[in-house]
Amino acid sequence: MTLAKVTQHRSMPVTHGLLLLLLLGTGQRNYATAAVTSPGSESIFDNFISGLMSKAVSAKNYLEMASSNERDPALQQPVHKTDVTTSFYTHHGTAGSTAGIITSSTVATRTTTLTTTENTPFWNPFTWLKPRAVSIPYNPDTDLTTPEIAVRHGYSAESHTLKTADGYLLTLHRIPCGRAGCSSAGKGMGQPVFLQHGLLSSSADWLLSGPEKALAFILADAGYDVWLGNARGNTYSRKHVTMSSDETAFWDFSWHEMALYDIPAEIDFVYAMRKLEHNDTAHNLLYVGHSMGTTMAFALLSSRPEYNEKIEAVFAMAPVAFMGHVKSPIRLLAPFSNDIEMILKFFGSNEFMPQNKIIRYLAKYGCELTEAEKYICENTVFVLCGFDKEQYNATLMPVIFGHTPAGTSTKTVVHYAQEIHEQGNFQQFDYGEAENHRRYGQSKPPSYNLDNISTPIALFYANNDWLAGPLDVANLFSRLTSTSIGMFRVPNENFNHVDFLWGNDAPEVVYKQLVMLMQRYK
Repeated sequence: MTLAKVTQHRSMPVTHGLLLLLLLGTGQRNYATAAVTSPGSESIFDNFISGLMSKAVSAKNYLEMASSNERDPALQQPVHKTDVTTSFYTHHGTAGSTAGIITSSTVATRTTTLTTTENTPFWNPFTWLKPRAVSIPYNPDTDLTTPEIAVRHGYSAESHTLKTADGYLLTLHRIPCGRAGCSSAGKGMGQPVFLQHGLLSSSADWLLSGPEKALAFILADAGYDVWLGNARGNTYSRKHVTMSSDETAFWDFSWHEMALYDIPAEIDFVYAMRKLEHNDTAHNLLYVGHSMGTTMAFALLSSRPEYNEKIEAVFAMAPVAFMGHVKSPIRLLAPFSNDIEMILKFFGSNEFMPQNKIIRYLAKYGCELTEAEKYICENTVFVLCGFDKEQYNATLMPVIFGHTPAGTSTKTVVHYAQEIHEQGNFQQFDYGEAENHRRYGQSKPPSYNLDNISTPIALFYANNDWLAGPLDVANLFSRLTSTSIGMFRVPNENFNHVDFLWGNDAPEVVYKQLVMLMQRYK
């Protein structure tokens, strides 16, 4: 039963547990006690059950009387009502963050005029059965920035601001050495590796799992010079040289502009900094992307082929290009992707900030699919990408919620929806026939020419990925045969889109093989 269906039963006068006891008291009692008593004997347990049944009947009568009083205003008396649901969550919000505390069941109590300490005509045996909330210790990473998280765990970290060709100010983070410290030769001596986050995310995603589990820390400890990108519009890149983020023009971008302007500016900055530090300046940068970070790489290398010479290899986790077999609820938006008025009304005219009822609608679809906890399903990232209970780390959830969603433009999400609407074709943004003619010289947006890509690319995928399923990844692989390193399936049937970042088994089933492949391009 879904959470929504459970809450429809809140008005039931007797709880599920009480009904069970009443069943035991009406014909099932002998069966219940037969296992612990011998025929003809009456044990202490039997006496206890008898007393319990008596109290349960009193409880039933009391609650039924309270229910009838509610229906008749003339007989209304102060009543203490208890709503019991299996919502599996409690939700605590703090300024700038959200922390979810998991419980096996949540008992929410409403009081009209009686206080919770007021006596009722019966002793409630179910107080014994109410579980204690699982207390998740506070993790400071919830409220720290990306560099602060790195420093807290014993790594050196840097933050750099750079300007794109179209005036956006991006923040680029760096972990130049492992936790053991930089070598005597200086910082950043290792091969540069650039990590690009996905949709609605930030550079923090690569650190949240902590040392020995998060990919950024693993690579730093392996001797790489780790650089972490932040796409325009997210937490760390919300400035422009002339525009305010309150202006609509600021948000007039999708992952196409990120690919054309953000990634080139960041890669060029990495090489410039390494030159200033007298480090190796060979164009041997390794690119690791997740989700939208892979989309940006494919769009960049096909649209600006000169960057094939600046990237040694691309390692694409959950690669998103062709979207003909998407299971994510984002596909429900596809039919409306060209209805600009509706999009602006329900999803935000600038930043992607969908109305609560839209998130609830999409979350309902997602929760039914995964049986995920309600508070997880109400996070936009999990709504669009899915949730895998097997790989779920309860203690990490408050940290994740402190950093995601990190923000993006509505146009970015619409661009993906348009691809789904166009049978999954990997193409540029569709502005409508008239504007397409002005921008592209044709009525339909052009497809990205993957034949321009010469950089070796490895594709890591999972069978249960809602956004980058096996069929779509295979389609992409078939277009990259001349340069592809290969397709690498995660050996876990339930592994999904966000598990590449935060799954319990990600270090073992993904990162170990990833690092081995990276060694080939050392």
